[in-house]
Amino acid sequence: MDQGNEEPILQFAPLQSSVDEGFWHRLSSLKLNKLGIDESPIPVTGFYAPCSHHQVSNHLTLLSESLPSESSEQSIVSPLNRGNRNRCPVPGILYNTNTLEGFQALDKQSLLKAEAKKIWEAVLSGEIENDVSLLLRFLVVSFADLKKWSFHYWFAFPALTLDPPATVVNLKPAAQWFSSQEVESVTTACNDWRDTCSTTDVPFFLVSISPNSPATIKHLSEFEACQRVNGNKVLFGFYDPCHLPNNPGWPLRNYLWYIFRKWGLQKVAFFCYRENRGFADLELSLVGEASISNIEELKYHQNMPNVVGWEVNNRGKKGSRCISLAKTMDPTRLAIEAADLNLKLMRWRQLPSLNLNVLSSTRCLLLGAGTLGCQVARMLMAWGVRKITLLDSGKVSMSNPLRQSLYTLDDCLNGGELKAVAAVKSLSRIFPAVEAESVVMAIPMPGHPVTSQEQNSVLDDCKHLRDLIDSHDVIFLLTDTRESRWLPTLFCANSNKITITAALGFDSFLVMRHGAGPLSPSREIKVESPNELSAEIGHVSITDNVRSQRLGCYFCNDVVAPVDSTSNRTLDQQCTVTRPGLAPIASALAVELLVGILHHPSGILAKAEFASSHDSGDEQPLGILPHQVRGSISQFSQMILVGQASTSCTACSPIVVSEYRKRGLDFILEAINHPTYLEDLTGLTELMKSAGSYELDWDNDSGDEDDDCVEI
Repeated sequence: MDQGNEEPILQFAPLQSSVDEGFWHRLSSLKLNKLGIDESPIPVTGFYAPCSHHQVSNHLTLLSESLPSESSEQSIVSPLNRGNRNRCPVPGILYNTNTLEGFQALDKQSLLKAEAKKIWEAVLSGEIENDVSLLLRFLVVSFADLKKWSFHYWFAFPALTLDPPATVVNLKPAAQWFSSQEVESVTTACNDWRDTCSTTDVPFFLVSISPNSPATIKHLSEFEACQRVNGNKVLFGFYDPCHLPNNPGWPLRNYLWYIFRKWGLQKVAFFCYRENRGFADLELSLVGEASISNIEELKYHQNMPNVVGWEVNNRGKKGSRCISLAKTMDPTRLAIEAADLNLKLMRWRQLPSLNLNVLSSTRCLLLGAGTLGCQVARMLMAWGVRKITLLDSGKVSMSNPLRQSLYTLDDCLNGGELKAVAAVKSLSRIFPAVEAESVVMAIPMPGHPVTSQEQNSVLDDCKHLRDLIDSHDVIFLLTDTRESRWLPTLFCANSNKITITAALGFDSFLVMRHGAGPLSPSREIKVESPNELSAEIGHVSITDNVRSQRLGCYFCNDVVAPVDSTSNRTLDQQCTVTRPGLAPIASALAVELLVGILHHPSGILAKAEFASSHDSGDEQPLGILPHQVRGSISQFSQMILVGQASTSCTACSPIVVSEYRKRGLDFILEAINHPTYLEDLTGLTELMKSAGSYELDWDNDSGDEDDDCVEI
């Protein structure tokens, strides 16, 4: 730094490396199938991008496509890698040895100088103007131990040193260096440059600012022309991977050597271009002025200057690194990495707050392994959910595979395999790392009386279902009948579980999240994981919570108790007759609703939201969190509704939950065997009697509406 009135020395943030596992897999294959014992240098291509986060620097990355194909000795930079600001290619050389001793014995300083000499010769010859990426050559030395699947490696980023070093003045955020008008103009020019496919992979450029016209981005070869414009300000810009507020990134080192040598400038204004979510960020970008005292000597310097550039390891010392892939070279591990790729890419720009750990650890119970259950399971895996339990008592029939995506014809043979078992096998084939379990059982239902001989078996099923709900974080209600959703709704309300219902009509659907249980706290609670609710839940009285506005459950709008909906029904009324496109839509919305709940600060207690409820700008990264989504395929329409909890609900009202807590399984058995019990308990019987005392003039020709599927 400065002493007295001296200008501070310009210090650069070292470039850092990052190696994707795919690179090592590709190198292993190349070594085994093509190279053998050949230790000849291998041309590789690295990729880097400008900094895109104010706290994290970008690295120079090696990917699987960084290596040449096994059928070619040329380094591969496909058209897909060009014209992409996030994939600026950088040429490099890889020296891979056959033994660890050979790796350690490499004359690394000579290799560094040899690579730096290529940069120096490109500076002297002017080749840089044709390919500016040559300023950023890199070097990797490695040893691949394919018995242990471990890799020793060391990166170097050769940099030509200035002697004496350059000094810097006025280094500050670009937004402070430019006028407000220039900030807007430069931002627009950079974003336009970003969108130009033929130039976005050019990491070194000029920023030309004219007093009478908008700022423009130019190629280095246009410097003299820019200088001839009166009043024109020209800055030497480069994609800066560094995020530090007081230091430019490593690419500026060789860039300055080239500028001083090429044009003999004693003072150079440089622009460290950085981004935010893919667009120019002049608050994060830096501008400064670098100067050198011996410009005449540099301009005619013929001998290659000193070179630095070996990367420090994780301990902050110059030395190699080692990575072991013994646990990741099996196909299952590769499948996990590939499955998580999309989610990790989403976090880069669109959803930095996406919590993959919460998603992967959330335990989901799917009640029903039919059309909805299959689709929901697939969607959950796509979102990174790994713990899935499917419950169903049915078998796969010949009509199922076309609509139920986890089944094939083989599952239908010999009387059909149990749906829950077949679904779990299918999930494991699709993604071996999924932790899927099957439960074969029927859900006890009100309106379906049981004999004394069946009573113990039914009560055992009730206990099993209760234990399953208690051991999971999220419950999806995906069964075919209304009454099969009653018992799990009651258990979920009692245990305060995240509960999501999806139901289908012929051409309409309902997707909704149930509100918190009636004994949950009325105030909002911040939650970090699905079941981290306050221990105070058990100490809150029913009366206190009845006064609060709870969101309703699937049964809150009913004025009758759920009853037998399958007896005395024709085939089309017994089956879920629905348009094929409906289930995928409803299933996707159900899973998206869950992801929204898991990422909402209030979790299960989040209020119902509409598009207009976030006009103030406080919308969550994943968007709004509605209570109910109802849609119609025939109208291609969708609407968001909210329904508050009913004090007469047969499933989640305080009186029902309290009665269950008092009487336990005896209460459930009475609800199953006596169709009017729930109506009497909740006051619906009296409500219907009161309604019947009024004489209403209905049209005599109005008929009942048939209901082919689960009512919604």
